[in-house]
Amino acid sequence: MSLDKTGGFRSRSSKGDKPGSTRKTGPQPQRSSAGRGGQNRGAQNKGAQGHGQGRPPKKQAQGRDASGETRHVRSLGVDKPREIAFEVLDRVRTGDAYANLVLPRLLSKHHLSGRDAAFATEITYGTLRKQGLLDSIIKAASGRQLSEIDPEILDILRLGAYQVLFMRVEDHAAVDTSVKMVGGLKKFQATGFANAILRNITRTSPEAWLDQLEPEGDIAKVAFRTAHPEWIARSFAQLLPAEELEDALAADSERPVVHLVARPGEISAEELALIVGGEEGRYSPYAVYLEGGDPADIEPIKEGLAAVQDEGSQLIARAMAEVPVTDDHGKWLDLCAGPGGKAALIGSLARMEAAKLDAVEISEHRARLIEKSVRGLPVKVMVGDGRSINLENNYDRVLVDAPCSGLGALRRRPEARWRKQESDIAELNVLQLELLESAINKVRSGGIVVYSTCSPDLRETRGVVDQALAKLDVEELDARPFVPGMEDTGAEKSVQMWPHRHGTDAMFFAILRKK
Repeated sequence: MSLDKTGGFRSRSSKGDKPGSTRKTGPQPQRSSAGRGGQNRGAQNKGAQGHGQGRPPKKQAQGRDASGETRHVRSLGVDKPREIAFEVLDRVRTGDAYANLVLPRLLSKHHLSGRDAAFATEITYGTLRKQGLLDSIIKAASGRQLSEIDPEILDILRLGAYQVLFMRVEDHAAVDTSVKMVGGLKKFQATGFANAILRNITRTSPEAWLDQLEPEGDIAKVAFRTAHPEWIARSFAQLLPAEELEDALAADSERPVVHLVARPGEISAEELALIVGGEEGRYSPYAVYLEGGDPADIEPIKEGLAAVQDEGSQLIARAMAEVPVTDDHGKWLDLCAGPGGKAALIGSLARMEAAKLDAVEISEHRARLIEKSVRGLPVKVMVGDGRSINLENNYDRVLVDAPCSGLGALRRRPEARWRKQESDIAELNVLQLELLESAINKVRSGGIVVYSTCSPDLRETRGVVDQALAKLDVEELDARPFVPGMEDTGAEKSVQMWPHRHGTDAMFFAILRKK
């Protein structure tokens, strides 16, 4: 395996690579890489002590100003795409912001489009995805612990190192703009430090850095080279053949194709595909793949005839509505309904079947989002805890789309893999089992419960289902017939989807029938 440059962007400099450079700059296949086990998470989240010269910074940057308004992008004396990229990294670090929400807003606010928007997107998302590897290289090149480096300087070093290692940006352009950014923060005493570290990084080829820093152990190596903490790689390895693990992890760093859902009874997938110039989905009869463009500009979405929804999510909602139930009285329940995508699709199907759906959500804000999504559908939105809300115990169908680690959707949030902790899963398991038990209590005898997560981790999927089978009065049905045409979904009766196999998020669902 090698570390290849990708991105297809050249810097604003008109000069080529420095004389004598042996590193490749032509287009090559993409290869992802990362650090081990989120080892630097503490430093990045809690704030580092000191900057490039070893003295503590005067103050930590904040995500919002005193009025509570989101602050402006700071002028750092470089091009706007790099300034925006730095601002996103800073907000992710200091305010737990989500890059996929912050970046589009900043691009729109500053009227960036075309090549500039693409450059800003690549440098931002790429740096966040590969933060573990970049931190390992910066640590080795500086001879310092990351906690000894000013966190703002560290963000700039990450951006510069990403350009040097993973993009077709000339070394001198990446180094010079990074040094200017440090100066733009008025941290002039750290400019020499930043210059030295980045030039030190350029003196070693990307492949040599990988060879030098690669950990021991097959899974650890794959995790290191595909931008994941080792614990996530081990989680995936419990389900996948060894030769498939790298492909599965690498898929988390690929930009997903946008999936649209054609609302049943409003518009067909064929009609939607013709309108948007997309392709009908492989598995869901409501899915359309959209290669490019802004979904918010699509007329059927503006009119509520369609929405953005992963095809895997569509399949789970459809299965909940289609599993045969004797004497279905049309009383359906979505026990964890926020933010409302599945509830809207199930509501559309319920309308066609003369059924009604109760949608429960614990957050009032998310409940309001559901109400907007299901407007005009036979859906009643209720605010409450799915474990304790007072409901009748005679539902025909219940969906438990349980809160989970979200490991199945890492490709959608570039910073997520470094924020998540394996220790969080045990607490989630308790909640997941309690919600599933509540759902089983609320379904009538002969009714069905669909349990789903956006995670492939066995502790959140089969582990929870097997506990329910062992202690509760339910039996498992074969879920595979409800994803027609989808192969390699696992050896159990449940279905495990994968981005690299199916093009969906790594979603899981199982179907239980109350005895």
